[in-house]
Amino acid sequence: MRKKLMFLVCICIVGQIPLLAQTGKGNINGKVIDGDTKTVTAATITLLKAKDSSVVKLSVANQAGEYTFEQVDFGKYLVAISAAGHEKGYSDILSLNAAHPNVVVQTIKLEPLVKSLTSVVVSTQRPLIEQKIDRMVVNVSADVTNAGNSALEVLEKSPGVSVDKDGNISLKGKKGVQIYIDGRPSYLSGADLASYLQNLRSEQLSKIEIMTNPPAKYDAAGNSGIINIKTKKTKQVGYMASLSSTYVQGKYARFYESLNLNYRNKKVNLFANIGYNNENSYHTLYIQRKFLEPTTKNVRSLFDQQTRLRSAEQSLSAKLGLDYSISKNTTLGFVVTGFRNPETFGSFSDVFIADPNEVLQSRTIAQSDNDKTWKNYTTNLNFRHVFDSAGTEITADFDYLKYNSRYDQSLINTYYDAQGNPNMIPDTLLGMLPRDITIKTGRIDFTRPLKNGAKFEAGLKTSFVKTDNNAIYDSLIGGMKTRDFGRSNHFIYDENINAAYVNYSRPLGKKFFAQLGLRLEHTNAKGFSEGYSYRSSDDSFYPSDTSFNRNYVQLFPTVFFQFKPNDKNTFGINYGKRINRPDYEDMNPFLLFLDRYTFEQGNPNLRPQFSHNIELSHTYKGFLTTTLNYTQTTDIINEVLEQNIDKNETFIKKYNIAKQRQVGIAVSAGHKITKWWNGNVYANVYYDQFEGIINNDYVKKTSVTGQFNISNQFDFGKNWNAELGGFYRTRALEGVFNISGFAMMNMGVSKQILKGKALLKFNVRDVLYSQKIKGHIQYSDIDVRFHQERDTRRFSIGFTYRLNKGKTSKQKRRTTGAEDEQSRVGVGN
Repeated sequence: MRKKLMFLVCICIVGQIPLLAQTGKGNINGKVIDGDTKTVTAATITLLKAKDSSVVKLSVANQAGEYTFEQVDFGKYLVAISAAGHEKGYSDILSLNAAHPNVVVQTIKLEPLVKSLTSVVVSTQRPLIEQKIDRMVVNVSADVTNAGNSALEVLEKSPGVSVDKDGNISLKGKKGVQIYIDGRPSYLSGADLASYLQNLRSEQLSKIEIMTNPPAKYDAAGNSGIINIKTKKTKQVGYMASLSSTYVQGKYARFYESLNLNYRNKKVNLFANIGYNNENSYHTLYIQRKFLEPTTKNVRSLFDQQTRLRSAEQSLSAKLGLDYSISKNTTLGFVVTGFRNPETFGSFSDVFIADPNEVLQSRTIAQSDNDKTWKNYTTNLNFRHVFDSAGTEITADFDYLKYNSRYDQSLINTYYDAQGNPNMIPDTLLGMLPRDITIKTGRIDFTRPLKNGAKFEAGLKTSFVKTDNNAIYDSLIGGMKTRDFGRSNHFIYDENINAAYVNYSRPLGKKFFAQLGLRLEHTNAKGFSEGYSYRSSDDSFYPSDTSFNRNYVQLFPTVFFQFKPNDKNTFGINYGKRINRPDYEDMNPFLLFLDRYTFEQGNPNLRPQFSHNIELSHTYKGFLTTTLNYTQTTDIINEVLEQNIDKNETFIKKYNIAKQRQVGIAVSAGHKITKWWNGNVYANVYYDQFEGIINNDYVKKTSVTGQFNISNQFDFGKNWNAELGGFYRTRALEGVFNISGFAMMNMGVSKQILKGKALLKFNVRDVLYSQKIKGHIQYSDIDVRFHQERDTRRFSIGFTYRLNKGKTSKQKRRTTGAEDEQSRVGVGN
């Protein structure tokens, strides 16, 4: 079936191409939007003859930004568009003939009118939050308090987005978000994704696009949707250079520097970026555990742990790219990126173990010293060709990614009795944890506009992933070093995913719009774990292997309907099925030592989880949007705690344990309160139900959670701007974890200086130091409470200087085919 469907998709693509190749009259239709994809009303539309630019007809765009020229003689034409506050826009040459009597002009974007070529601002200010038909857009630079923050911290402030204690991202209370960078998958998740986003600075970001139910063109991975982080790009012909420097002071100092270079002419767009980060941070964690008897649930012992962590890292990143216009219809481009992040971090844990009556029995002091160097480089080659003025195009992308990390770990444990006297020989565990990941992907997409505003899309994609993880542990007791075979492991994982999709959309009359899509994905994966098993007969370890194979085919339908009864109201309903595959590291059975009594372990028996998402939406006058959503997820992957009550040890492991249902309502609104004050409000309230079997016990947990974001932007004139905002989240359920509510308030001010060439920003993050996370885990024989604090209250001052020489391009901005690609892959720590 898979081969037949892929063959049919190929036939659909190839079969459309011959259609691309006389006196009479025809019609020309089109639409105009601004650079932020808002419709531009009352724009003046001029139809010109291509040979001499003489005026043929004039028209005015309607409220939807649409225009029409009827009964136009066959020939070649140009469309010119002008609107107040915008640069002029032009179409490509249009051929109106018997084969194409009805031409749909590719949507034209009008860029904001530039006030000054040497200024860092334009004449119109973008709102912080914009609601599109299929996504919510957060304009990063519109928020002054983003200065000096990381991309992870910017996400944390975004509507509907949450970041947990380990840096994992969820959307509207659902985990499994896929992160894109400039339309391309990051191929990271877990700790590696958090580290990458922590080193990507807000000064490099343009906007964040949040999509809760993507169409069939996107990979089906990720139950809660896609977050696409778009970096800044220049649209000016000529050269541009910008230098950004930010100093941040929390408990420790941090420095962030970046340099951006860009050169563009009619044929070439050359861009480069280099960034350097010097970051110091701390983290405190308090854990209280009750070790219960499995049957009686009586308390066996009490465990009280206080951990302090300190880290220092210096990261260097670089990016180089080139877009070359072979012709007006064909573009070839490449992008190369590199990243290196050496990090040292250490922890000091003080562990007190008491009996049920809280009488101290023993104390353990655990010290951990870690050196980790994480490196990656990526290469992308992309191609785009436009066949005709109607917008028929084919795009192709090829990616090669290489990730590499070296992680050296040293754990030293010292043991004392209740009186503080040493009662055991100190031991040291030395670990070497190298890891290599190689990813190769290729995709081709075809788009063909049809009559009456319809559009057909189809595409193919393939990806190959190989991950090689090694864990080598040695024990050091009494000065003697021996290989710890019971803890060492070598894990290799290979995966191949092949996909095909078709998507069809069209208006149904003047008030309805429909989009239907179907995606097929075939997954073939295998894992091999080489470790050692203990043999009690001769007190020795012997090699033992574990392997698994996965081979499955799944279909993922998507449906979208929209009804627009008038210019004030728009209603929508959409449905999509999605998948969330286990992260590679989550299937690796080896132990990762967090401290003497806490371990993480992978599970090779994990299966994918599937979710069904339904969303109803209503938008009023483009500024007030309300959505109702329902999600049901089966075989949900979640962390489970397992305890060894004899050794006071806790193991963190993931299982397919439950079914989850969630229903919620979200409201977002943005309004210009006064001439100098813009306000944005977002509220999301959802009911969560989680039920399953954990450790042979039935567990059911429910919660009602509210998340509220508010942001205020102030324009005081004379190039002074300010921002005041924050968020609050009530108690939430994250799997079996009950997380207490927390809040954060931010404020900042900015001033343009040096005749608009430079920008100075001052920002305070978490003013009240209220972003402290507390949680409680209770089920079966597990009863754990924790309290976590990080270096969240910080003061920052940032300076940006830009040098431009050139003029704004009047050409449409070209996009590469990979701008609509989504990540599947995840890598844990």
